[in-house]
This record gives sequence, structure tokens and C-alpha cells, in this order.
Amino acid sequence: MQNELMKVRVEFYGMARQRAGRGQIELELPGRSTHLGAVLEAVAAALPDLAGEWIADGRLHATLAANLDGERFVSDPRTSVSEENCVLILSADAGG
Repeated sequence: MQNELMKVRVEFYGMARQRAGRGQIELELPGRSTHLGAVLEAVAAALPDLAGEWIADGRLHATLAANLDGERFVSDPRTSVSEENCVLILSADAGG
């Protein structure tokens, strides 16, 4: 059985960008689709400065928000994420 990997781009803005020390990361995750919690766990594993206080148990700290493709804010770790999606992580108060 062949292991399929999907690529997911995660972009960081504001406080998340400062803590991550970069503007974006591209992750490879198993399968053809995944969920937000798995993406956040992979971000925490790849960028330890975001783990613990900022990302824990597949969830963002209340001061951060996740957005899919700049179109909708999501918080449920079970939210479906596919290879076509870009996950944005930004300050929860961004935009107003």
C-alpha cells in the first residue's frame, strides 16, 4: 500500500508570525485530506515556539484564530482541511 502525502500551507500573521519567526510553513501530512487539529499539531511539532502556550491538543490559544483560504474563520479541530486549502493563523482581534 502506497502512503499518500498531502501538502498544506500555513501562513502566520501578527503575533503568530513573530512567535513562529517566519511568514509561512509547508507541511506534509498523511492522506488526501485531514482536519484542522492535525494541521495545528503538525505546526506545533515543526515550530516548538508555538507549542504549549499557543497551540495545544490541536487547538489554538484564545488570542489566535485560524482561517481557511482567507474566507472563513474556523475553530473546530474536526474542520476538514484539504491540500487545496491554505490555513492562516492570526491574532484573534485582527480585522476588527
